[in-house]
Amino acid sequence: MSDFVSGFWSTYISVLVLVSVIGCGVFLWMQDKAKYTPGETTHHVWDENLEEYSNPLPNWWRWMFYITVVFSLGYLAVYPGLGSFAGQFTWSSQGQYDKEIADAKAKYDPIFESFKKQDIRAVAVDPKAKEMGKSLFLTYCAQCHGSDAKGGKGYPNLTDNDWLYGGAPEQIMTSIMEGRMGVMPAYGGNPEAIGGAAGAKEVANYVRSLSGLAHDSILATKGAEKFKQVCSACHGLDGKGNQAVGAPNLTDKIWLFSSREEAIIEIITKGRTLQMQPHKDFLGEAKANILAAYVYGLGGGAVAAPAAPAPAGTDAAAAPKTDAK
Repeated sequence: MSDFVSGFWSTYISVLVLVSVIGCGVFLWMQDKAKYTPGETTHHVWDENLEEYSNPLPNWWRWMFYITVVFSLGYLAVYPGLGSFAGQFTWSSQGQYDKEIADAKAKYDPIFESFKKQDIRAVAVDPKAKEMGKSLFLTYCAQCHGSDAKGGKGYPNLTDNDWLYGGAPEQIMTSIMEGRMGVMPAYGGNPEAIGGAAGAKEVANYVRSLSGLAHDSILATKGAEKFKQVCSACHGLDGKGNQAVGAPNLTDKIWLFSSREEAIIEIITKGRTLQMQPHKDFLGEAKANILAAYVYGLGGGAVAAPAAPAPAGTDAAAAPKTDAK
């Protein structure tokens, strides 16, 4: 209501509400003044024998209606409901939300801050932190990665050992805070680079051969040279990817979209752009630290105990893959 650009609408709504409430009371009062002839009908008949009798309204119903009208007027005096009038209590849904957020921050921020001071590897094995991390994950991450964190088509599995940007705690933290942008260039508009549709088919067969999938060996042999010239800059000469740019490993059997030849050709031809949004502005570093610890401890390798930390985890950072993988 405070967003009205003209005082007319505030006045219009106020008058409309008051007339409606008071009108209900006046209408009931008029019914009280009407003349009734108990025991006799009004000569209104439905379904041949269903008749309306001329009886007054029950007193309990009448008084309940009057009380409702009075309550409504009292409510409108103390709470907003009349245009831009804020009411005597000056309550608003935004104000209540801000208060609840402030109360929650006062209660939980010290807990988040206490874990923020600890190493992510230590936080990952703390039972209390794991429960908090799970709650954060289900709130902010499960929509894409699934409640079990195993992802889906187009969304990475966070429980295996396949990581695009690295599975070290610091790399996971960066993925959550800063987000990731995965870009696979489209080569369909540049026939010289890949050799058109025929070249894309050859490269696709070579890519399938890297992970031991069925392929045409003749086409794969032709595609190997094109892969070396065009694709190895990101995926490496051996096709094992590059975490520095988020290029996926093409030699394993983990595919984010599909390993079908047609799907690989489509991505080579049309490219693909995916993005994981940054969460730093609404999560903050303390919450992101607990969330990163939870993701780090999901799988893909043993999580080190605080007393004897193991090497950085091998789990995948929560970021979109940039290719057919």
